[in-house]
This record gives sequence, C-alpha cells and structure tokens, in this order.
Amino acid sequence: MTSPLLDINDLSVSYDSVQALRGVSLQVPKGSVVCLIGANGAGKSTVLRAISGLKKPGSGQILFKGQSISSLRPEEVVRLGVVQSPEGRGIFPNLTIAENLDLGAYVRQDQGEIKRDLEKVYALFPRLKERVKQLAGTLSGGEQQMLAMGRALMARPELLLLDEPSLGLAPQVIELIFETVAKINREGTTILLVEQNAQLALEASHYAYVLETGSTILEGEASKVLNDPRVKEAYLGETA
Repeated sequence: MTSPLLDINDLSVSYDSVQALRGVSLQVPKGSVVCLIGANGAGKSTVLRAISGLKKPGSGQILFKGQSISSLRPEEVVRLGVVQSPEGRGIFPNLTIAENLDLGAYVRQDQGEIKRDLEKVYALFPRLKERVKQLAGTLSGGEQQMLAMGRALMARPELLLLDEPSLGLAPQVIELIFETVAKINREGTTILLVEQNAQLALEASHYAYVLETGSTILEGEASKVLNDPRVKEAYLGETA
C-alpha cells in the first residue's frame, strides 16, 4: 500500500486558551480530492492553516510525502509543493491580474516552465486572460476566486489546499469553479477542499471527513458520507 501524499496524525491546535482542533487525523492520497465539511467554527480552516505553516500545532504530526512539515515556515511549505488558495481569496487589489499571477510563482526560477504554467492558468480561466492589465480589486467575486486559484497554481502545487472556493458567489459561478476544480484534479493535482456547501463538496470529492467542534466525527467515501442520514440532516437540510 502506498503512503498518502498528506498524512495528519492526532493534530491539536489552540488559539490562546481556545482549543480549535482536538486529535484530528486524516489522509489525502495522491491524485485524489478529499474534502473537509462541517459547520462554521468546526476547525476546517484551522486544519489548512496548520498544514500551510500559518498556525503551529500544539501536538500531533503533519507529514507531506513522508516528511514532517509541522515546524516549517509557510514559504518552505510552498517550496515543497503545498499551496493554499485562502478563504476570502486574499488577492492583491491594487495589483493587476498579471502581477498577482506573477507573485504566485515567487518561489520558482524556471522561467520557461512559469510561462507554460501561466498559459495553462489562462486556458483554465479565459476571463483572466481577457483582463490581464485590470486591477484585481475591480474584478467580480467570481473573477477574484479564479485569480486566487490561478495564483496558487502558479506555484505548481502537488497538493492544492482550497478554502471555501464557493463563498459569496452566484450559483452559476460556483458551478464553473467546481468544474474547474475537477479539471485541475484530472490534470494531476491532488486537492484538499474545505467547503461550507457540503453537497457540492461531497459531489466533487473521492473521500470526506466531517468535523464538529474540532474533532472528526465521521469519515468515508464521499458518496457514502453524502447519503449518511446524520450528514443529510445536519448539513443538507434533509430529514429522515
């Protein structure tokens, strides 16, 4: 059996005196889409922050390709191939689309490959190519989400961390974003997805973990989790 690309064991994280994660363990196999679902405050984004090096764990282990990354700085994590597209997009509003995408490749030196990856991003998101000189702050919410994802892809991640990609977007745009998530995965990028919209997340994923108040309460193949009565009632608004 091959080792998972990402392996988290017994992870605990606190913010001052508040414990955000309590002994969370999860695995992300290479080539898969794995989602974390749960209510606001369940600890989903904290998992991503810990992986990215933005929040140091109190205890537990985070392994990427068998190597511990728990104590690495964020830029070191990016250099290894773990890149986050953050909740709220985090684009630079006073820079152009092109400048934002250039910043995504800041850890890379391979200019020819960077240019090829830029063309791949523009192929995924044609709207960005049409507006390369436009200031990012003047884009619609959907276009900003495309830019945030495109900027993350410019770092050429092996593991892409997507935090709430559908947040605040119109249904049509959300559909387009999730079609793109599937395409990115088909082209070889492994994805760990945090998403408030449980239905969309589970339909887009191979495997799922459900977090509640900082602990994992359920895990399994995404299709089975989608049909679990507890998930239907708590997150999909359905009753038995």
